[in-house]
Amino acid sequence: MTEHTLYFATNRNHVGEDRWHPDSYGTKFSNDGMENLRFGVVTVTADEKTVEQHLKAKIEGCGVGDGESLGKHLAACAQNAKITAYEETIGNHVADTAQKEAKFGSRAMFSDVQTAMENSSDVLLYIHGFNVSWHEAVGSALALQIMLRNAPTQDPTQNVAVILFTWPSDGMALPWASYKSDRSEATGSGAAVGRAFLKARDFLADLRDRAKKGGSELCGQDIHLLCHSMGNFLLQSALARTFDHTPGNTLPRIFEHVFLCAPDVDDTALESGQPLERIAQIARHVSIYHNREDKAMWVSDFTKGNPERLGHTGAARPALLHNKVHQIDCTPVVDGFVEHSYYLAGNITADIRASIDGWEQDDLKRQRIRNPTLNNVWAMRK
Repeated sequence: MTEHTLYFATNRNHVGEDRWHPDSYGTKFSNDGMENLRFGVVTVTADEKTVEQHLKAKIEGCGVGDGESLGKHLAACAQNAKITAYEETIGNHVADTAQKEAKFGSRAMFSDVQTAMENSSDVLLYIHGFNVSWHEAVGSALALQIMLRNAPTQDPTQNVAVILFTWPSDGMALPWASYKSDRSEATGSGAAVGRAFLKARDFLADLRDRAKKGGSELCGQDIHLLCHSMGNFLLQSALARTFDHTPGNTLPRIFEHVFLCAPDVDDTALESGQPLERIAQIARHVSIYHNREDKAMWVSDFTKGNPERLGHTGAARPALLHNKVHQIDCTPVVDGFVEHSYYLAGNITADIRASIDGWEQDDLKRQRIRNPTLNNVWAMRK
């Protein structure tokens, strides 16, 4: 048996009497409000041989590694996980900057993450999508972390640590009620993520200020963001919240690379005047992964009354996108087994890891082909 650890932030309600060592997290917002964030570490014990079997599994067209099945296995293991939240003493009705003696869980976790980064580890913030319970969120995040650490494209001198942000996606398979509920909760949770972005901005700014004054040197590692499915809808609200609390007209660049995977948002969302138009301001690079055979996108589009989904056919007008933004069609390599969670399939995870490690979009070692007329449009190849 092997222990796997994962950093997390959540605005879910804790389950159990001890909020600092809860049994789990539930389907509702924190009792302290939808923007209240709890930061912590979850430790999951899993059978090493079973994990290896999923890592070595071959999916036709998708290469080696079945991260989706690995995630399901780890979600089952997470039923008995050890959860430790960073303790804090803060006033909910007082601005953070005005609480000189407060103890913040966010700062404690950022400090631990900083230590990991100083040991040659990039960080990837992961935001899950619709219909995901706490245990499923932990399973998917850990599967992503393990897949990225074992990708054939990995730089062996670099590690990747995933931080899970999990919001109260109710985990109930009720096609109509759950979807509408989760979209409302995603909108509210976006403000909580926006708060987390602002906390990260302030922490990074403080590190840079200390470095300029002759303090500790910056580690040189990068922070990335991956949003899956409705997590991209949540990101829209997060950007709006961040913009409302940012001086000037430009958002702070927090991330090196942002990955929008199977995004359940309008296919015009990144265009001027739309909710994700400022995405290029918070990152150096943005990658959209979509699948034309994604039935979840079809359901969102046709049965929920939404416009065409970005995760289904890609951007409506890719030529209008910022030059930082590239889109990758995964249809040629995914099948029904990974039609929506294909970011956890071997070849796709390897492509994401290549970007994390700084590969150029047109690197010949990538398993993708560029569109003959659009430089920012790609298709995965077997």
